[in-house]
Amino acid sequence: MLNNPSALSRRDALLRAGGGAGLLGLASLFKDNGLLLPSARASSVNPLDPRPAPFPTKAKSVIWLFMNGGPSQVDTWDYKPELVKRDGKKLDGFDKKTGFFVDAVGPLMKSPFSWAQYGRSGTWVSDLFPHMSRHVDKMAFIHSCHTESNNHSPALFMINTGSTRMGFPCVGSWLTYGLGSESRNLPSFVVMSDPLDRGLPKGQASNWGAGFLPSVFQGTWLRPKGDPIDNLHRPEGMGDSAQRAQLDLLARLNRQNRGHSTTDSELGARIESFELAYRMQTAAPEAFDVLREPEHIKNLYGVDQPHCKHFAAQCLMARRMVERGVRCVQIYSGGMENQRSWDGHEDIAGNHRGFARETDQPIGALLADLEQRGLLDETLVIWGGEFGRLPISQPGSKPGRDHNPKAFTYWMAGGGVKGGTHYGETDDIGHKAVLDKVSVNDLHATILQLLGFDHERLTYFHNGRNFRLTDVAGDVVKKIIA
Repeated sequence: MLNNPSALSRRDALLRAGGGAGLLGLASLFKDNGLLLPSARASSVNPLDPRPAPFPTKAKSVIWLFMNGGPSQVDTWDYKPELVKRDGKKLDGFDKKTGFFVDAVGPLMKSPFSWAQYGRSGTWVSDLFPHMSRHVDKMAFIHSCHTESNNHSPALFMINTGSTRMGFPCVGSWLTYGLGSESRNLPSFVVMSDPLDRGLPKGQASNWGAGFLPSVFQGTWLRPKGDPIDNLHRPEGMGDSAQRAQLDLLARLNRQNRGHSTTDSELGARIESFELAYRMQTAAPEAFDVLREPEHIKNLYGVDQPHCKHFAAQCLMARRMVERGVRCVQIYSGGMENQRSWDGHEDIAGNHRGFARETDQPIGALLADLEQRGLLDETLVIWGGEFGRLPISQPGSKPGRDHNPKAFTYWMAGGGVKGGTHYGETDDIGHKAVLDKVSVNDLHATILQLLGFDHERLTYFHNGRNFRLTDVAGDVVKKIIA
């Protein structure tokens, strides 16, 4: 007995069994209190297998409607009658470095749009949004958002990833890392952009990248024209059984190599990406085909209207995606810069009128459609851009507005938010957030809370420390949560 190292005494056996039982009990306690990290909770081979949120929540998915370029809060959702009174007057003490063009500073400029109150909440909305205005009692507004940069690229990275620098995981990647996906046959995180002749947002794919998270959690960009994804159809002459045999052989070889690889997570992600691509060849064409919808639904979104058909199709596709278990969908309105996006440096009236006309009916329809299907309660819809715009004019033949990182508005609907509420305020002219200011970290903390996460506990170990979406900051805006 003593010479056999594999033999255990009764005392050692009881000690080991008792320790194991104790650890199981401790793990159960941690799980019940939401203290386990996602990586500790996920024991499955597939990193995209669905996992419950640590805390009870209504929201299961996110549709983020991104108004790229920076929509003007004082021309959309933040009514400022004081701007009418002070129109044409100089803003004393204005810091010219607030905006991007320090030498293009004009006087205060009133909104070129008319305003009215809507809903039981009496929410003020400009005439840009005749369709969305019908849904204000579903929306929770945050009027006091502010950010760290007045430049598009770092501001886009900040609002998407929580950092002004490249290389960090975006919100959609964090959500799929924490929750996995309800769909086995579609990407967990889908991104749609404006027509290609307007270009992609500045920073392009870095805005929906997984950063240092495993690449399986990055967004899948769908082309606005043609096949939305490469290799969506099998090569000519390739049958299902032959393709299945190829994938099985490739998977076996990859698994054999996993034991010798120092990048197991990336190899696992690659194996899963091959399998997902195979399944998508059957499921994706059906899911992406909005023409399968009834005529009255297509007309509701405006698929038949030339001025908004591209965004209407994307909003309708977003509903079809979350209906099929996709975790996060992000849709960008607006392309690279200036008049090709909500970046109204010139002719703020024409710029915002055009982009609002493209997006208003589809977004209003999306909210109505989600509600009538019983999906709104479990889908968090988010509207906003990377920053706001200044209340002063940017001089020109048709005046515009420069960037404003000190004040912008976001709204959320569905997914457990308290509809018809307004949080935070800007000053009398919409220049700066002054009451209950909300940083981007706070906004992200609130989104994670609505999806069932404590933002301080959703972490990933990288480069010697635990990282999180909200870095070392962030407070949840509890007053907009139902």
